[in-house]
Amino acid sequence: MLSEQAISAAIEQFHDEGYAIVRNFLPENELSELQKKTAELREIALEHPVTYRHGNLTYEILPEEHFGKRYVIQAYWFAWADAYFDKFRSNPRYLQLLEPLIGRNVKQVTQQIHWKPPGARLTGYRFHQDLRFRESRESYEDVVRDTVTMGLAIDRATPENGCLKIVPRSHTMGYLGLSDNGDGQIMKGLTQDDELVQVGIHPSQVIDVVLEPGDLVVWGLMTVHGSLPNESIRERAFAISSYVRGETSQRGEWTFKDGKPQLLGESPQLCKNEKLFANLEPHYDATKWFL
Repeated sequence: MLSEQAISAAIEQFHDEGYAIVRNFLPENELSELQKKTAELREIALEHPVTYRHGNLTYEILPEEHFGKRYVIQAYWFAWADAYFDKFRSNPRYLQLLEPLIGRNVKQVTQQIHWKPPGARLTGYRFHQDLRFRESRESYEDVVRDTVTMGLAIDRATPENGCLKIVPRSHTMGYLGLSDNGDGQIMKGLTQDDELVQVGIHPSQVIDVVLEPGDLVVWGLMTVHGSLPNESIRERAFAISSYVRGETSQRGEWTFKDGKPQLLGESPQLCKNEKLFANLEPHYDATKWFL
């Protein structure tokens, strides 16, 4: 388990700078199993020709028709397809960090793995604040105060393979609207320096979040972040979990109740996908957002 010193340091850094890094969050034996299961999940996702959805479960696919090769770039709520990932989302180490921030009753609104395959091109993320993805603000008492996001490095994350980039203390600047222009697509194009300058951020303020496998980074809904595409020859997998205070949120899947891990129920709950209940059946989504 994490030491009290590591927890205190992470909480202090999170409050001061809008993010925190926890080294060696996941021990080697658990990391090896996570890497193995992530590789299996990727192969399952690649069996689908285009993006596949079933309830909250999603495999986001770039099809060979447009990319010359089939790529999986994201998976959402794969806990519905694999009991290992259902159990992993309530790993007690997460609670050690969550409890001082949002308490012992916790729901999860995001479960994602981002892959950055070499050659896929569309693997960068324009700079943004995650508040833009919380469309139903009335579903939360205070969504900014009560949300914590955690990114776990499954593979080594470096500037060469498109590691996370963060602007420290940007959580104090209010909502900046970065990447909200046009169609608001954050995986098409890259943020230019003058876009940052226009909202009061100098490009020199941006830092690379370099992580070894098993390291964790924590950030909030107002923290400005993004990344560049993978320019290396190695794939990078990164697991994202976003949690909310259970007592103040109508959204999310229960993860901890009074500190006790919770498995998924019989049917999916509304998390972020506003269209969830429009079609709960397995189906393909051939929307060509990438064109």
